[in-house]
Amino acid sequence: MYTIPGHHHISMITKNGQLNNQFYTKVLGLRRVKKTVNQDDPSMYHLFYGDLIGSPGTELSFFEMPLAGRTYRGTNAITQIGLLVPSSESLRYWRKRFELFKVKHDDITTFAGRKALPFEDSEGLRMVLINNNGEDIPEEWSAWNESEVNQKHRILGMGTIEITVRYERKLAETLKEMFGYTDASRTDEELIFQSVPGRAFGEIVIKQQPGPSEKPGRGSIHHLAIRVRNEVELQYWNKVVQANGFQSTGIVDRFYFQSLYFRESNGILFEIATDGPGFTADSSVENLGKTLNLPPFLEKRRTEIEAKLAPLE
Repeated sequence: MYTIPGHHHISMITKNGQLNNQFYTKVLGLRRVKKTVNQDDPSMYHLFYGDLIGSPGTELSFFEMPLAGRTYRGTNAITQIGLLVPSSESLRYWRKRFELFKVKHDDITTFAGRKALPFEDSEGLRMVLINNNGEDIPEEWSAWNESEVNQKHRILGMGTIEITVRYERKLAETLKEMFGYTDASRTDEELIFQSVPGRAFGEIVIKQQPGPSEKPGRGSIHHLAIRVRNEVELQYWNKVVQANGFQSTGIVDRFYFQSLYFRESNGILFEIATDGPGFTADSSVENLGKTLNLPPFLEKRRTEIEAKLAPLE
């Protein structure tokens, strides 16, 4: 049986690609590793930020939707993104940085059992920096040395992802029984599951909340992608998803990776995505994110697509 080696990426909605780019590169110090378009609607940007090459598990991605309204928070949604930093000292460094850049943030607290610093971007996307405290991270994660953030305190990659649902048991069963996640913690307030025991880079915290479902908008989270190594594993998981009664999209070629999508019983959208080929499939490491890259099937429409996109620095 195959296992899930961690998160792959997470995708959000932004209203303004330029401001989004400014925040994630200049404030958070991530590298823009791919400037492309939504392959299902190429009128909008799809921006990816991460480490040196956008390694699986480091990627934050955004669909630019200029007409996106506000998010009405509620249940049955992915509600918070954890990002790993090296140490407690790093949390103090980031608190000062957030004060300098006037980023909305709370004080240092605890999140999913680890010291953490909650904050929001300008569109209200909820995130939390988590002290990785020297724990192992995937060996392929690579530092981007041109970041404006002190390398000693840089964001390493994705950590604990919070999902809020009406029926926690259903999501818990999907993670545990279908994907093989293990129980890390159970309290009255939350359930924590890990795809790699003891490690935050594959961790999901489930919170139960009644009430209306979230109405997505700018600053909301569209889906979480979990990681598989290759297409053989993806084909295996496609069969597992269907055997458990979920409707799968089947395997979709996204050029930079192959993936499939399904919604679990609360309506949370999951993607399962392969490690490769990766963002260097059509770019050198040095030039990642600098120009508009299009998958081959959209290349013939480049002139039309570029005409509809606002320039990004």
